[in-house]
Amino acid sequence: MTIQYCLNSSTIRPASLMEKIDIAGQTGYKAIELWNDDLTAHEEHGGSLKDVKQALADHDLCVPAVIALHGWLGSEGAAHAEALEEAKCKMEQAVEVGAEFVIASPPMDPFDLARGGADYRELLEIGKSIGVRPAMEYLGFMKSVYTIEQAWQIVEDADYPGSSLIMDPFHILRGGGSIESIAKIPADKVAIWHWNDAPGDKPFAEQSDADRVMPGDGVGPLKEIERLALAQGYEGFVSLELFNPVLW
Repeated sequence: MTIQYCLNSSTIRPASLMEKIDIAGQTGYKAIELWNDDLTAHEEHGGSLKDVKQALADHDLCVPAVIALHGWLGSEGAAHAEALEEAKCKMEQAVEVGAEFVIASPPMDPFDLARGGADYRELLEIGKSIGVRPAMEYLGFMKSVYTIEQAWQIVEDADYPGSSLIMDPFHILRGGGSIESIAKIPADKVAIWHWNDAPGDKPFAEQSDADRVMPGDGVGPLKEIERLALAQGYEGFVSLELFNPVLW
């Protein structure tokens, strides 16, 4: 498999789910990442996931990943059980639209990272039973898992076949991790690369999702990030993921 371009549907967020699929297909993308919230809203308004699957087929689009699972990491008791039940429903949506991965996001607040591997392994086991692979995500603006290094530690601690990471230049810069850590991640442990850039008009540590800009329009070391990823043998999808309302 060679590098293929994908559109994360957050990039054109105001559009409806079916419009997002049409736009991705009409502009030449081979793949689109979908969001569970969009899939749920589509069903609640009388649509079906069969409609979505047909629209994807009409445009010859695949879905590398669906986004996202929440509340599964670091939670306790009834809250943890409820989060896992919700995760199962979201995983089933992902399978229905043909996704290989479902993105597993960390919580906002700190938790005991030592239990991260066990929580992630539990999620992976559920995913295996349903037919989809939860991929660990680090988010630079969170207070829990905000660097590649932290996310990779969770993956290693899980020690489970099919575990993987979501990689993202913006979150590397925002979270203060090292791009050199890319060289430590085997290519088969990368579910997908989200692709974007960060502007230089404010410190990275003060930026939010809405500050993301098109690749090349910011000051991120994208060439070096690309070099490191390709040197590891990455051959998957590169997905344009922005949340910038100026670009909507």
